[in-house]
Amino acid sequence: MTDLENRQKESEVLAKLVAQGMDDKKGVDIRILDLRGIASAPASFFVICSGNVPSHVSAIADGVYEVVRKAIGQKPHRIEGYDNAEWILMDYFDVVVHVFIGAKRDFYRLEELWADAEIMEYGKKETSEENAAQHRATKRKK
Repeated sequence: MTDLENRQKESEVLAKLVAQGMDDKKGVDIRILDLRGIASAPASFFVICSGNVPSHVSAIADGVYEVVRKAIGQKPHRIEGYDNAEWILMDYFDVVVHVFIGAKRDFYRLEELWADAEIMEYGKKETSEENAAQHRATKRKK
């Protein structure tokens, strides 16, 4: 496996871990957008979900942070939006996390802006431990 293939696989595993963290906190309408086939994309994946109220949005972002940190020890490069918790963005470089309050998600329509992206299925049956093991195995192949 090439370095690029390893990095893409690591990014995919990270996107699944993010989705797991969202699901753990009852994120609504979780979507993983695979942007790898889009030349102008700012990341390999966007992971998007909604929360019902600002405190739910914050709790979802906290859940993502904890699942990823515990599973693979990675922290986001940057987090924006905690102040009003209507749209929290977490930047993991190749994976960008968007947690919206419902009305903001409807307004910005990221799924429509990136309509060329492939939407990956989020398999709720996968656990963060399984995804972390897959991430470690991918790193060892380098």
